[in-house]
Amino acid sequence: MVALGIGLALAGCAGGGPSALDPAGTGAARVANLWWLLFWISMAVFAEVMVLLTWALVFRRKQRVRVRHGQPLRFVIVAGAGIPLVILVVIYAVGLRDLAALGDGPGPEAPTIEVTGHKWWWEVRVQGVDGATANELHIPVGEKVRVRLRTADVLHSFWVPQLMPKTDLIAGEVRETWLHAERAGSYRGQCAEYCGTQHAHMAFLVVAEPRHDFDAWLARLGEPAKQPQTDAQRRGQQTFVQSSCAGCHAVRGTGANGRIGPDLSDVGSRWSIGAGAVPNDGGHLGGWIANSQTVKPGNYMPPQQVAAGQLPDLIAYLQSLK
Repeated sequence: MVALGIGLALAGCAGGGPSALDPAGTGAARVANLWWLLFWISMAVFAEVMVLLTWALVFRRKQRVRVRHGQPLRFVIVAGAGIPLVILVVIYAVGLRDLAALGDGPGPEAPTIEVTGHKWWWEVRVQGVDGATANELHIPVGEKVRVRLRTADVLHSFWVPQLMPKTDLIAGEVRETWLHAERAGSYRGQCAEYCGTQHAHMAFLVVAEPRHDFDAWLARLGEPAKQPQTDAQRRGQQTFVQSSCAGCHAVRGTGANGRIGPDLSDVGSRWSIGAGAVPNDGGHLGGWIANSQTVKPGNYMPPQQVAAGQLPDLIAYLQSLK
């Protein structure tokens, strides 16, 4: 048991992936501190039990050792009731303090990001901005950002281990949480509630950046998508708008206004394809367009009938949308 606990602690600090024990924000820091408090209390109790067990095994064989009248009862009261009561009261008080702090959201002037969970991707919008993106949201470093959560279908759960505890998305309800990053960086989030066959491939990225970079991201989010610069990109745009792609996806500033799938106005700059399913590069993008079911089985995008000669131009256009 001790080895397991120490192994979990070391794994959480190793930095090999998103871990609640490697906090980068005030919300996650409270969770991590409470975890460490419980961990060290558990280790102390375990050590005490082992010492008492050793003492009992050693002195049990010494027949001359006598226990004075009343000692066992006092020991049981102190060690079996008094000390555990103090520990539980302390943990309860710390837990209430942290719960109140986690419920203390940002003020009305804070940016509000609206996130909708779909099977299996995240739609991201910012209050007051017309545009949308998918599976990636930006926040300013050192500021609290309000996050309003909805689900378009089944139960999902929004969780960024290094920034905040998870918040469940329940059909028909608008849930609210907040994010606060103390240092710049990219923090992976994940749906933390099983929502179907591709639950594991429902990841997203939170990018914490200086305020001026965040403002620039907001400005780009509300602008039309980047216009094609080469002949290949122009042909690709034409293919996109005239094909079935435009029926499900939107690209701001074009005739593509679909709302079923993710908005692709900035797809070329996204960290992944398919909410963490595969890297965002030309080869994987082409495979996704041709038949996304081979990459992420069960998603709602059917195979696309794009001619082999048109596919490279379509890939070039989509990669240019940054």
